[in-house]
Formats: sequence, structure tokens, C-alpha cells
Amino acid sequence: MGISYKDAGVDIDKGEEVVDKIKEEVNSTHGPEVLSGLGGFGGLFAPDLSQYDEPVFVSGTDGVGTKLKLAFMSDKHDRVGIDLVAMCVNDILAQGAKPLFFLDYLASGKLDPEQMSDVVKGITRGCKEAGCALIGGETAEMPDFYDKGEYDMAGFTVGLVDKSKVISGKDIKKGDLIIGLGSNGVHSNGFSLVRKVLFDHCDYDLDYKPESWNHSLGEDLLRPTKIYVKSVLKLISEFKIKGVAHITGGGLIENIPRILPDDLMASLVEKTWFRPKIFDFIKRKGEISKKEMYRTFNMGIGMVLIVSPEIGEEVLNRAVELGKKAYLIGKIKEKNNNEDQNFINEEQININ
Repeated sequence: MGISYKDAGVDIDKGEEVVDKIKEEVNSTHGPEVLSGLGGFGGLFAPDLSQYDEPVFVSGTDGVGTKLKLAFMSDKHDRVGIDLVAMCVNDILAQGAKPLFFLDYLASGKLDPEQMSDVVKGITRGCKEAGCALIGGETAEMPDFYDKGEYDMAGFTVGLVDKSKVISGKDIKKGDLIIGLGSNGVHSNGFSLVRKVLFDHCDYDLDYKPESWNHSLGEDLLRPTKIYVKSVLKLISEFKIKGVAHITGGGLIENIPRILPDDLMASLVEKTWFRPKIFDFIKRKGEISKKEMYRTFNMGIGMVLIVSPEIGEEVLNRAVELGKKAYLIGKIKEKNNNEDQNFINEEQININ
């Protein structure tokens, strides 16, 4: 009979099994805007543009990084899909965009239908939380490319915002207030350092429970990235939000300056917000400098909003009403090139 594709390591039947397992989950994210079902060559989406004067499409793509290694270690795959959606939709949210639809790319050395089904369940949960439709994707089987039981994933999202309502940060001024929305822990950035410190240097495993903790390291580290879409879109519709920053790779130090005019900087007071225990634990076990922590991790703040001082308290209270942990964490000031732009003392952090 000769050599088949299956002999070469690609099992088409398993690919079809994956599609069968995820079809119902995927369809549960669809609304009337979705014109195509799973399995077509492209996803069809007909957006309702009636509420937009000048609609602008905003797109974003991202992955989960080496947090996937923890999914492999624990054999828990239903959470990283939420992370994948969160990393993409939170990014376009920073410009005021409402996510419309999402696509994923999943690749493994050998398809495990149960494993891939769990991943997609997480993706559909994330899409529902973000209010967007999962309209397509790719599941690739690539023999000899990935280690046994491992896979990689990437996501892509498209959203809409009215041109007049794009959040660019251009209106941010000296004296504006910085509101931080609490994170769910490490989220999806800095896991190469996490693994280096906790698993290589300290030789812990995911079941290790630090003293005074009521849960294991694995439970803490695998908490999915928070999706801020619905609450922040609500705030944007009710208030003038001048700037939004998703605190991802680079932490507070790198991400807040991305939305600031060149002559301004952020001044934060770190004791004004709750910092999950995991950050101090990593810092202590790795003897990591404070600056390195703040440029690697979100340090308890997953999203930053910048508003005028006149509405700061009102926005803060409304964010809490919407179910978010929200804190007034600092203010905007003029850049001073003669001072340390990163750290002044134990309480105040200046970010250039």
C-alpha cells in the first residue's frame, strides 16, 4: 500500500475528532453576526455598524508564552485558552475597541483530541467573557516539531471603535490620576523567570504549598489572566477615559509610558494597592531586585486607566461597583530628567 500520511505522523482522523469535540463549544460563542460554521475556509462575520459614525477596526495577536509549560507539568489545559483570549482582547481594549471575533492557532507534534478539546473549552470561555465570537482557527499536527504532550498556541482578535472615541493618550495632562485594576496574579508574563526561580533554583513542584498559603503554587500560577473587556467598556461609555494600558510583558515600567506624551511621566505609590503573595514569594526566593520585578511582572495591577482628577473618585467607585478591584495608585507629572525615573524610595515609583 505504500507509506501513508498517518505513517508520517499526521492522523487526519484525529483532526476530525478534534473538530467534532469542539464544534458545540465553538458554536456557543456565536451570535447572529456569525454567518459561517466551523470547518469553512474562512470565518464570516457581519458587524452591526449602525452605532458607529466612523468605524475603525482594531486588531491584535498574542500568545501565552512559557506559561504553557505549567499546563504540560500539571496536565491541566482548560485555563490557558482563557489566557490566550485575554492577552489579545485586553490589548485592543486599551484603544477603546470592543472585540468582535477571535481566531486561534494550535499546533502539536501529535494531536491529542482530549487535550485540544480542553484548550478550546478555555478559549470559548474566554470569548464568552469578552463578548466575542470564536469564528475559526487552525489545529496543526507537526510530527517531530514539538516534544510529546506539548503544543503551542496563538490568538488573533478584531474589534471596533468609533474613530472619535479611539483612546490614544494624547489628552493626558499633568495632574491626571492613575487608577489600577487588580490582576489575578502573574497572568501570562514573566513565566520564564518564574520557572527559573521556583522550579530550577528552588526545585519546587506545582503541588508545593508555601507556609501560610491555603493553596498550592500550581493553583496560584495557573490562574487565568483577567479579562477586563466588559467592565472597562462600561467605564469608557460613562466617563472620559484618557488612557488605558494593559500591563503585560515589561510590567508597569514599560507599559504605562506607551500611552503618555513625551513630556510626562507616571508617579505611583506602591502601598496603595493589594499585591498578591506570589510576587513577594518570587522576589524573596530569587533575590530579585525591585526594579527587575516591576519590569517583568504586573505586580498586582493588570490594567491602568488615566482620568482627570475631577472624576477620579467617581470612576474608582464605579469600577468597584462593576466588580473590579480598583485602586487610586498615582498621578501624572512632568518628566524630570535629573531624577531617577524608576524608583525614588520604598513607597513612590516614578516611571518615565
